[in-house]
Amino acid sequence: MAIQNGTHTPEDTSTTRGIPDYRHSGPITLKYVKRGYHALCTHFLTLAAVPMAAVGLLELANMYKQGDLNDMWVVAKQTNLTFDLVSFIAGCSLLIFAAAAYIFTRKRPVYLLNYHCFKPDDSLKVSYKYFMEHSERIGAFTPESLEFQRKVLERSGLGEETYLPEAVMKNPPEPTMAAARGEANQVLFESVERVLAKTGISPKAVDILIVNCSLFNPTPSLSAMIVNHFGMRSNVITYNLSGMGCSAGVISLSLARELLQVYPRSTALVVSTENITQNWYFGNAKSMLIPNCLFRLGGAAMLLSNRRVDRWRAKLELLHVVRTHMGQDAAHYGCVYQQEDGAGQRGVHLSRELMRIAGHALKANITTLGPLVLPVSEQLLFFLNLVARKVLKRKGLKPYIPDFKLAFQHFCIHTGGRGVIDAIEQQLELGTRNAAPSRETLYRYGNISSASIWYVLANIETKQGLRKGDRIWQIAFGSGFKCNSAVWRALRTCNEQHGAWVEGGQAGGKAV
Repeated sequence: MAIQNGTHTPEDTSTTRGIPDYRHSGPITLKYVKRGYHALCTHFLTLAAVPMAAVGLLELANMYKQGDLNDMWVVAKQTNLTFDLVSFIAGCSLLIFAAAAYIFTRKRPVYLLNYHCFKPDDSLKVSYKYFMEHSERIGAFTPESLEFQRKVLERSGLGEETYLPEAVMKNPPEPTMAAARGEANQVLFESVERVLAKTGISPKAVDILIVNCSLFNPTPSLSAMIVNHFGMRSNVITYNLSGMGCSAGVISLSLARELLQVYPRSTALVVSTENITQNWYFGNAKSMLIPNCLFRLGGAAMLLSNRRVDRWRAKLELLHVVRTHMGQDAAHYGCVYQQEDGAGQRGVHLSRELMRIAGHALKANITTLGPLVLPVSEQLLFFLNLVARKVLKRKGLKPYIPDFKLAFQHFCIHTGGRGVIDAIEQQLELGTRNAAPSRETLYRYGNISSASIWYVLANIETKQGLRKGDRIWQIAFGSGFKCNSAVWRALRTCNEQHGAWVEGGQAGGKAV
């Protein structure tokens, strides 16, 4: 999903010297009150158990001093205790049955062994100047359309070194099936090869293969291309997801998770990409020109496992996947729509209502996600605010926005456009630091569709590092209309220097 618009307002970092002005220190005071409240709710059981344990110890000491414990011991020795053999065997059998039921019915873990983000060759870099000159040379766009594209680029948040496939950059472009297959081969094969090399797993050891690409669906499928190229087993389970937009990466994870619950001791290879070659728009409808300005070349491959022995070498564990589909409403369904324009040119239409619709989908998604991840303190505050507004009819009381920074240390926002990142940052009050990796990914790589959340994660790992126990929230939007979330937990400290973010031997990427 591609969105542009919106402006980024940095956080207010101004401070005053001297005596604090308490007339304007309400938000600061509230912040520390919330911290204390959060700590109280989080450690409530511990705080309650400590005094109870102390009272219990004092009572035992008093009983020992008065000789009560010794009297109880004498009575126990004089009592003739007998055990019913049948009851004993039945009890043991019940315990064994319960243990076996737990072992065989508990959910299998889903581990991320590693992932790779495709970095195109430098020859495919596209600057603003080249993009505009190339668009003009094509001869398909009117002066008004060219000016519109220039304005979109300037506001897009994209930098001067994003990538386009070779067939699109040719003059004239070559949107052929052969060229589209060439783009797919380049992205998919390198991504898969690199992630297999990182994990030391043979292609024949892959049990499940899932590929998602929304707009390019050849026959044989993209998953069949990978099976053929790498010589995978004949019984490998393959899926090829199409038409599901930029949130399909999370959908692929969801499918992999469900399959890994069914097939024990298995590895799943998930590949996310989008193909641009045959989906470049050569018309003049403004709502269909925006994808030309935002979508760029990219892809990622991830290797998952449900083998418990892989936990020691895995990077992350998948905790939750929350999928929200708003397609039952006509406006949501049609806000991102592939069609022909009046002149018969095919492209993807983006509705003016896209940002409003994305906000509705986000609200529905976090309503489901919140109870799964938020601490009790935040859930109570949200519930009390809801009761005050809906039951007590407290007019003027603003809805309480839970602090998701208490649940997550890192945020991977789909790089659908500057407006997407702005909206999520502002609605969830994430702050500039938490949104910075997504902004840097948009600047360096543009909208790389379903793979973008993995480029953001690679940025975080390369520049900040992940600490054991850190929780990561991947969130993406897609046509239909969908908002999907994936929640991960770091199993160990990870600071791999991903090639997608290493420029000249050092971690690169402009902070925007």
